[in-house]
Amino acid sequence: MKTVPFEQVILRGCGIDVHKDMVVATISGEGLKTETRSYKTFSSSLTELKEWLLSSGITHVAMESTGVYWKPVYKILECPDMKVWIVNARHIKYVPGHKTDKKDSAWICKLLLAGLLKPSYIPKREQRELRDLTRYRNKLIQHVSSEKNRIVRILEDCNIKLSSVVCSLDGVVANKLIDMLIDKGHVTMDDITCIYHKKLEASPELLYQACEGFIEPH
Repeated sequence: MKTVPFEQVILRGCGIDVHKDMVVATISGEGLKTETRSYKTFSSSLTELKEWLLSSGITHVAMESTGVYWKPVYKILECPDMKVWIVNARHIKYVPGHKTDKKDSAWICKLLLAGLLKPSYIPKREQRELRDLTRYRNKLIQHVSSEKNRIVRILEDCNIKLSSVVCSLDGVVANKLIDMLIDKGHVTMDDITCIYHKKLEASPELLYQACEGFIEPH
């Protein structure tokens, strides 16, 4: 069957095949001889790749969204002088044509130049950083909540009924009582009198009774 060439719609492009320890990059386009190079995934090696692409006048870069391996490559290549596209692997798979391991980067480059690839939406760097911070904050909140539940279970195991007489163990008085129980293993009426707050619904005597449990090593 006769081979029909693709019409070129992108000036100069690069297709990158991303692996855990190596990336294979193929460049092609107007005024360029098709060339393939391999680089390690160390930051210094990826910086060399970026310099090669910029010096070659590459306008567009495309790579598959392979696991998480594409992320550091994307971060290093990202710059105002090149558009870096992350492409869903299924989009490449469904384009007719043979694709082997050794020709992955060349095939991606060919599809890129022909305008047959659709970039996935990647938020701007500031948005990505904010998302990372938000995810980390949510994880910390979940961790704090998990530890609070653990404290409640330990107190109940020790028959300390603070949760039954105060609205929340997050309160100042409850926290101070828990600290005393951890440090000394018990609290006295004098301790409770020193930290008692008039806004508490429970009386000092009720707080004392709630703290009369038995602390065991955990």
